[in-house]
Amino acid sequence: MFYSYLSRHVVQIFHQDPADMYEIQGQTAEITCSHSIDSYNVILWYKQTENNQLQLLGHVYSTNPSVEPGVTVTIAGNANKDKTCTLTIKDLFMNSSAVYFCAARYHSATYH
Repeated sequence: MFYSYLSRHVVQIFHQDPADMYEIQGQTAEITCSHSIDSYNVILWYKQTENNQLQLLGHVYSTNPSVEPGVTVTIAGNANKDKTCTLTIKDLFMNSSAVYFCAARYHSATYH
């Protein structure tokens, strides 16, 4: 059985849905994230296992997704204000059980 606990409102300007879910092994889980910060254009997805290790799964910069090497998830969507980004985990297995969460930040290609 797959279990994920998510904080629905990490901060008032973030929204992650669903707050928690239970899925059967072999099924697919989908988690969405959005924010309302004008200048933020990157959504990052993390997995925290029961031994509290954090793993960066990947991110979306504006509308360009990137998954970390060796990670078997799909990330899609738009990281800009009031848009939705989706993390999809297919073929759930026991090691899929974890806390998944998103974070947002600003990214600029300009160096200061």
